[in-house]
Amino acid sequence: MTGGIEAPGSWRDYGAVDLPAPLRAALEVFVQHGYHGTSVREIAARAGLSVPGLYHHYPSKQSLLQGLLELTMADLLRRSEQAIAEAGDDPLAQFDAVVESLLRFHMYRREQAFVGSTEMRSLDDDYRPRYIGHRVRQQRMVDEIVVAGVASGVFRTVDPKGAARAVATMCVGLSTWYRAGGELGPDELIDRNLEYARAIVGHVSD
Repeated sequence: MTGGIEAPGSWRDYGAVDLPAPLRAALEVFVQHGYHGTSVREIAARAGLSVPGLYHHYPSKQSLLQGLLELTMADLLRRSEQAIAEAGDDPLAQFDAVVESLLRFHMYRREQAFVGSTEMRSLDDDYRPRYIGHRVRQQRMVDEIVVAGVASGVFRTVDPKGAARAVATMCVGLSTWYRAGGELGPDELIDRNLEYARAIVGHVSD
């Protein structure tokens, strides 16, 4: 990245998860035991901090969850927006790009995505609307592309928003079962799920 501009195709690039030590520790323990089954003391120990040292950075277990989800959603939204922008104006190209971006994210950031999906019930009431707003923003990207595709005759679904929700749900679901080293490699899995996604929206092939 140079001068704050994302390199073309960088939305496909995934290295190791880069999180502050407290959030990385919280992520590991939330995945293993769930939010309510995790203690602050356990997170602090995993992060190599004392409990007061952890509280210096994050004043509560809830703030750890919120901090983790904010970084997760910022990454997801950035990648989706870049993928769509690079696809140009064609609805099918945009659709393939956003679906691929969602699939890659839920494979390569599987644990973060899993916590984001399963711990909504654990969010404080004052933060939950903000988090839901992030998810709505992501869903609207898919909705708008499918609606545009129907308008242009590329997709034939009679329920564009329902189909868009089904596609997004399929992509999100990958975080619950994907494992590296499975029968299909990442690119093969993406190709197969793109076929499923196109079928859901009723893609009209040439």
